[in-house]
Amino acid sequence: MGNFKVKDHYFDKAKKENYLARSIYKLEEIDEKYKVLKPGMQVVDLGYYPGSWTQYTSKIIGDKGLVIGIDIQEVNKKLSGVNNIRIYQKDIFDIHDLTQLGIESQFDVVLSDMAPSTTGMKSLDQDRSLNLVESVFELLPRFLKKGGNFVIKVFDSQHAQNYLKEQKNLFNEFHYLKPKSTRSVSKEFFVIGKNFKA
Repeated sequence: MGNFKVKDHYFDKAKKENYLARSIYKLEEIDEKYKVLKPGMQVVDLGYYPGSWTQYTSKIIGDKGLVIGIDIQEVNKKLSGVNNIRIYQKDIFDIHDLTQLGIESQFDVVLSDMAPSTTGMKSLDQDRSLNLVESVFELLPRFLKKGGNFVIKVFDSQHAQNYLKEQKNLFNEFHYLKPKSTRSVSKEFFVIGKNFKA
């Protein structure tokens, strides 16, 4: 029964605090621990929908910052009209030039809480998840500036662990975290890369 309690607590907290999803608390914990976000930063949130990470980021980066949310889902209207948020309905893998997002320079931070649509077949889902993670890592040279930070959700598997070991030296610091608000049955954890070597 314990898992449901956790879910309800964070679900209710998110509702009360006007966040669009309980996953906000994962990013909040990551950011408090690793200081990924700072005022004035330009951030991209890949697969942002429904948008709680974008909301949290918007609050931290402030008026001088900008957070761009990209997802194949229809734009979440609840995020429209916030000055430092821009939302695009696009496939992130179709973006070959950052001018498509109306910006000139690479991002200070790349966030990805994306998960593939799951089939319920464990090995297939793990493969799909890892493919997505690999694809996002491949985007980093285009999206992330030198010295930038990166947060990505990963589903645990031996293959994922092996792959991540190979990526470690892309960053000065490379951390793994399973946030407290993650349901205990979940296989997900987050990778935090700081200071991208580009």
